[in-house]
Amino acid sequence: MKNLTNNFSSSYQPVKALLIYNKQTGEAEHNTIYVESYDIGKFGNPINAHPLSLKETLALSGLFQTAQELKTGFLRCRGLMPNKVLYVNNEKGGYAVWYTPPQEVTLFFSDSLGIKSGNGKVPAMIWRAGRESLAVYALKGNRKPTEKTALYHAPFFNIYHDGKVCMGNVRIDIGQETRLEDFMQQWEKYYWNSYFSHLMNDHNPVTENIVQLWQTQINTERTFPCQVLKPTNYTLKNLFL
Repeated sequence: MKNLTNNFSSSYQPVKALLIYNKQTGEAEHNTIYVESYDIGKFGNPINAHPLSLKETLALSGLFQTAQELKTGFLRCRGLMPNKVLYVNNEKGGYAVWYTPPQEVTLFFSDSLGIKSGNGKVPAMIWRAGRESLAVYALKGNRKPTEKTALYHAPFFNIYHDGKVCMGNVRIDIGQETRLEDFMQQWEKYYWNSYFSHLMNDHNPVTENIVQLWQTQINTERTFPCQVLKPTNYTLKNLFL
């Protein structure tokens, strides 16, 4: 703390101070605000008291605008909204919900499972993520979902019954200014590059033995057998709440 204070004092010097007056009128909506501005003298004392000028007001407004842009940059698009985006909430930390169609990905499995890592076809998926947590679900078919679309348990290891993912030792590093396109790309990369290792609380997300399922799927041309998916109690709309 001592070092921080010394560095701050040597790098930043006070130049302006504002004093805000509030004239009480008995009705809050009719209260009057007056702002008085002070320059800071060479000895650190306030001097030259005067009403806040237009130039000072514009400069102050620019600072607030910059701060607001930093605050709201998280999950904003660089351009057009990507087609796979379903919902974005920038409030209370922020989260996004998006869709990926059936695809082939590289899957990594811990040796203890007895499943060779390799390429496998996965079903369409729904992703719901904030800066520090991820939940995934599966869909039947390949159509882009609507609010009423039923969700199924994602047919993978390391997932709780409610869809939340245990990321294990994966280091999640998503900044406060991360744009939406990068946000989705980062989470998908984190997920597919992590190792599947075990079932969470003995939750088997499919109707058959999940180990045998992936042993027969990896490094083949088989599409994922969606008939083995187990339904959740959710529809897509539940993820927007």
